[in-house]
Amino acid sequence: MTSLTRLVETDAHEGPVYVDDDALYFTTQRPDVAIKRLALATGDITTVRAAANVANGMALDAEGRLIVCEQHPAAITRFDPASGSVETLVDSYDGKPLNSPNDVVVTRDGAVWFTDPSYGHLQGFRPPPELTDAVYCYADGELTMVADGFDKPNGLAFSPDEDILYVGDNGAPRRIVAFDVDDGRRLANGRVFAHSTREHPDGLEVDGAGRIYASAAEGVRIYEPTGAQVGDIPLPGAVNFTLGGRDGDALFITADDAIWVAALDIRS
Repeated sequence: MTSLTRLVETDAHEGPVYVDDDALYFTTQRPDVAIKRLALATGDITTVRAAANVANGMALDAEGRLIVCEQHPAAITRFDPASGSVETLVDSYDGKPLNSPNDVVVTRDGAVWFTDPSYGHLQGFRPPPELTDAVYCYADGELTMVADGFDKPNGLAFSPDEDILYVGDNGAPRRIVAFDVDDGRRLANGRVFAHSTREHPDGLEVDGAGRIYASAAEGVRIYEPTGAQVGDIPLPGAVNFTLGGRDGDALFITADDAIWVAALDIRS
């Protein structure tokens, strides 16, 4: 189903985002987390933002700016690679600071959905959490907690019609939870979609046919919307990934010391 190629050796950890000029943005590992850009045609890597506040997951908005999960200080920011400007969208809920935002998705209506686990405190660079580990939606200038009850909510991704939200719970038990999206802003009918392996799932992605890609100990698992596993991409150490390429049939995978690409057969 796939062919796997090592693109480049580099310190690539989280937040891969593919952009239409055939480039990939990603964040590096701690302690000196930076946002970098890989030109896929040449393999050239440039730093577009150094000292990016322990940035983690990223997404692209409609204007081509990066929406960034920053962990220290904790915030969701908007970064324009062209100008270098950074704007804080939200850094607190109900008067309490966010924990350490982890992953983010921007839906077609411009809403920003993100997970906020307390990894920063567990890893020693954030104070004790004042908020429960949760999933949030930021829209029209307001932040809403849309789901809680997780151990460590991590990756998230929407179905092609944006009527189902998948959330990776990377605590105990480790699993992927699915929610129905009600009226574009509320979640309902939470249920276990699939169970995962120790220390996963981290990355989540959904292709145009609705198949779900989830990181696991052995690499990347591929699920049908029914929850049945139908394939895998063997790459131990895979952290996160994003779909891209000229035809949208490439899965770019970060693995801490390299970036890989898997060529997919995404025909429905």
